[in-house]
Amino acid sequence: MISEMIMAVIFMIPLYAFFIWTYSCPEDSFLFGRRWMFEEEPEVSPYVIRYLKFASISAMIGTPIIIISIFLSQSAFGLSIVVFLFVLVVGAAIIFTRNSKR
Repeated sequence: MISEMIMAVIFMIPLYAFFIWTYSCPEDSFLFGRRWMFEEEPEVSPYVIRYLKFASISAMIGTPIIIISIFLSQSAFGLSIVVFLFVLVVGAAIIFTRNSKR
């Protein structure tokens, strides 16, 4: 049981690094592996940037909730899924209804 938790934490470190990179540099992460298709520097829509930031924050919140709840009892797993979905819906409503000038 303890060794499984340690392995989960070890595998979550690069995953979290990717989520942090996606949040801090959404243009670079969106164009990662696709930059060769464009002759000039493409311009990424602010809606795409907002979506990538929301997706990375949701993943940073949801991943540990789901992984930790897998090691707990079955009732904790169901409760954590409900809590994560609630946070996801509320976050989506706040982020996507706000007009961003950035």
